[in-house]
Amino acid sequence: MTARVRVMTLDDCAAVATVRVRGWRFAYAGLMPQPYLDAMSVEEDTARRREYLTRGDRRVVDLVAERDGRIAGWGCYGPSRDEDAPAGAAEVYALYVLPERLSTGVGRALMDALLSRTASEGYPALLLWVLAENDRARRFYEKAGFTPDGAAEPYDVGGVAVPEVRYARALSASSAAGPSRG
Repeated sequence: MTARVRVMTLDDCAAVATVRVRGWRFAYAGLMPQPYLDAMSVEEDTARRREYLTRGDRRVVDLVAERDGRIAGWGCYGPSRDEDAPAGAAEVYALYVLPERLSTGVGRALMDALLSRTASEGYPALLLWVLAENDRARRFYEKAGFTPDGAAEPYDVGGVAVPEVRYARALSASSAAGPSRG
């Protein structure tokens, strides 16, 4: 059974906050300061998401992936925030899946939707940032056709520099059908 991907609503805020907090704690264990991860709050994240969605920033698109009627993943994208990005590029701001739903197709369904939507909206390229030491995520993005583009920067987490690298993928009308499986 494939995951169903749709646009996030206000009713999804608590479930998305749960995906984000649990996703961070799982994906970044050992890569970020543990006290920072432990201090993350689903309740605070839910409130931030509700406020954000109520404000209605139309440049950012939030998607959820459902499996068995429950939200199992979340991703969002919008215009690239990087000054040195290719003109008109989009950026994946986040893509997280509940730890127990990893390797079940939820992340792939979200990535396919992100690629399809950004291509159909006319973005020429899709960028994303990933922790340099997050091998699992880097393999996932590489399987989706992304490659490191040479950009790197420290990301400050709780006073600790955590290196990130930028990945990029060119988009075209054929990207709207999803990544090649070749």
